[in-house]
Amino acid sequence: MLNRLHIPLFPLNSVLFPGGILPLRVFEPRYMDMVSACMREQSGFGVCLILSGKEVGEAATTYDVGSLARIIDWDQREDGMLGITAQGQQRFRILSSHVRPGQLLCAEVELLEEPAAAAIPARFAHAVPLLRDLIDRLGGLHAEQPTSYDDVCWVSGRLAELLPIGLPQRQYLLQLDDPIERLERLCDMWDCMQGEE
Repeated sequence: MLNRLHIPLFPLNSVLFPGGILPLRVFEPRYMDMVSACMREQSGFGVCLILSGKEVGEAATTYDVGSLARIIDWDQREDGMLGITAQGQQRFRILSSHVRPGQLLCAEVELLEEPAAAAIPARFAHAVPLLRDLIDRLGGLHAEQPTSYDDVCWVSGRLAELLPIGLPQRQYLLQLDDPIERLERLCDMWDCMQGEE
């Protein structure tokens, strides 16, 4: 089936959404090798939130839904670490996983169908200036990427990455298939944050 892939996983204490940007410092041999293979083969790897375990050492246990990531930039740092910038491509669900020698976690995944670009419902129009303001204030990589402020998928994904919410909440939002529902939940969270100030 075309929607199934066998990919290496990078368990992290972060959640990557399609279209999102993730800078990483790579130093463990398993991930140096993984990054080299991905660049050589022009292939991707999976980013998954850690459910139990740590980013370093033994392979961690992850949530079942993550995002396929592709390396869009890299540089060798003076401290010997490899710096990469990955971009989220498409969500997936893990069907099975195994740990290779060297503690590299690999999985067979099913790519999840992403909805087509769609307009933002008028009742959530206030989400756009909020996101513009967040990106302007953060600057850096976020401000350098192409924008799609008229697309509910893109706007909900960026807000989910940038609003100050917990990792379990981000994971919950990643697992939602409907971007309008994702945006609705985000607007509710933002309204609650404003009420607490």
